[in-house]
Amino acid sequence: MTETGRVWLITGCSAGFGRELALAALAAGDRVMATARQPDRLVDLVATGGERVRTARLDVTDEDQVAAAVARTLAEFGRVDVVVNNAGHGSVGAVEELDLADLRALMDVMFFGAVAVTKAVLPHLRAQRGGAIVQVSSMGGQVTMPGFGAYCAAKFALEGISEALAAEVAPFGIRVLIVEPGAFRTEFGGARMHRSRVIEAYAASTGPTRAAVDGMDGAQPGDPRKAAHAILAALDSPEPPLRLALGNDAVDSIAAHHELVRADLARWEKLSRATDLE
Repeated sequence: MTETGRVWLITGCSAGFGRELALAALAAGDRVMATARQPDRLVDLVATGGERVRTARLDVTDEDQVAAAVARTLAEFGRVDVVVNNAGHGSVGAVEELDLADLRALMDVMFFGAVAVTKAVLPHLRAQRGGAIVQVSSMGGQVTMPGFGAYCAAKFALEGISEALAAEVAPFGIRVLIVEPGAFRTEFGGARMHRSRVIEAYAASTGPTRAAVDGMDGAQPGDPRKAAHAILAALDSPEPPLRLALGNDAVDSIAAHHELVRADLARWEKLSRATDLE
């Protein structure tokens, strides 16, 4: 950390985790490049942080904007220490209900966009021999349910590439933190939730998920401010985790999923081991 604190580059700061992380970083005395597709929505962050905040327009699916945001961060602050890939939105719909164009658009933002930002900043992190990359995943990066296949596919992909990335960049002193929130009050179930067309045959399996999404806004148990401070605490730890679950629901769901995977592996172990060449 420099004398003037860390420098953060955060995507998706107009609401939710991105905004709360920006505020938490400012409260810690750090400097922030806050980005959003509509930077006019970030004026209150500038009012809060003053000279320690800069803003930039950033659609993570636009490689020119990605490069410009990284360049602006370096020009304004001279370095970058923490990159947070947070931009994204929800999606609900059974696999057969998905429009492939919508699925590709979802992957473009939450997977390819995150990879693009990561790639753009890595040469600078390697050169300074340190830094952190925070990938805002979800408990849906390890578990899924009917209707969340598209969203979870993007998060599963993000977690897979991030786990490989963590091992690749560790020799340069760069940390990767995969954050797995449960349900938090981040407007996730409102306008930021894409809803696929409905095939009535899937009402039995996917209907409850759709209903839960429609009623979740304002009822989620998670506090985004506490989540932001938990992320800072993990980053400040001398031995940070690779994955950080946030919320009781995330911890319980991920633990239950691991038990199911372990049980299946044990139940079918004999058959699984019998497939090698003699």
